[in-house]
Amino acid sequence: MAEHRPALTELTEDEQIFQEAIASFAQKAVAPKVEEMDHEQQLDQSIIDQCFQLGLSGIEVPEQYGGSGSSFFSAILAVEELAKVDPSVSVFVDVQNTLVNNAILRWANDEQKEKYFPKLCSEWVGAYALSEPASGSDAFALQTRAEDCGDHYKLNGNKLWITNGKEANLYVLFANVDPEAGYRGITAFLVERDFEGFSVGKKEDKLGIRASSTVELILEDCIVPKENVLGEVGKGYKVAIETLNEGRIGIGAQMIGLAQGAFDAAMAHMLEREQFGKPIAHFQGLQFQYAQLATEIEAARLMVYNAARLKDAGKDFVKEAAMAKLYSSQVAERVASKCVEFHGGVGFTREYPAEKFYRDAKIGSIYEGTTNMQLQTIAKLILNEYA
Repeated sequence: MAEHRPALTELTEDEQIFQEAIASFAQKAVAPKVEEMDHEQQLDQSIIDQCFQLGLSGIEVPEQYGGSGSSFFSAILAVEELAKVDPSVSVFVDVQNTLVNNAILRWANDEQKEKYFPKLCSEWVGAYALSEPASGSDAFALQTRAEDCGDHYKLNGNKLWITNGKEANLYVLFANVDPEAGYRGITAFLVERDFEGFSVGKKEDKLGIRASSTVELILEDCIVPKENVLGEVGKGYKVAIETLNEGRIGIGAQMIGLAQGAFDAAMAHMLEREQFGKPIAHFQGLQFQYAQLATEIEAARLMVYNAARLKDAGKDFVKEAAMAKLYSSQVAERVASKCVEFHGGVGFTREYPAEKFYRDAKIGSIYEGTTNMQLQTIAKLILNEYA
């Protein structure tokens, strides 16, 4: 397989070693199980276990809590490398790191970090529960309510489209403690799976990333201790916005990995498949097409890497994250579609990986902020710059 290293965003030696280790894990452990996991619509438990063993469930978490103490950029590298082989495993690691762990890193108190990080790094899967039946792009139209009952809150409502929800032990979950205050009543809670009144509902039967669980959560007088409020009461909207800004870079990484994986598979096929006496990769009509795709993948990768570097440097990255997520999802769809065509008839069958990459790519323009929401965010920030 060809080496793919950005020309302008150089990796440090440690980052290269880490990237190579994840690539090796993806090829040796994940690749043999991709087809089965997609068919069974669930992650193989051995893959989940190995993600914990390799430290992929606590990449940024400080070593004092059992994490790897690495950077956000390293988490992005892991998401990208895994997506080259299976976007379902990639998003499993992505949600754990860029959403759940990041939210706790930024907003949790010391007691919460000491209680939950060692578990999240060693055995507990995390999920991020914001979306609801009537609350998608309008994320603050939450209907889930949290009633103050003295030493605890009582939560009632339903959450939808929760990634990792089937496997999760801990949920960063949002509810409104004061509906009259609107979004200023939204509060983030750390909800454990075995809390009274909490249950996991329907698992969605999806077009793509089928091994990744997407479920409904049901809260019926769910008892959540007051010490499990994440951040401040009424400041959940800040937790949601800031965490999702970071999470979009993770989805960008998933999309560039997916695009590269589809491209690698297509190039291998085109170099092997012969027509009219030579490999089809040598025909100019195809060369112009895959040259264009390779250029777009590289451009998307640099955008994602740049946003991640800005985040690690503590600089403003919101516009860059939205741009990276927007463009990488568009590129992934184009690349995956073309790669089905590059395979010809066999690309339309499940014997080759092209059709799965094609199915998996569609979600990139939907979750963690639709394409239109990214465009709205970018436009707003551009107007602020020029106003």
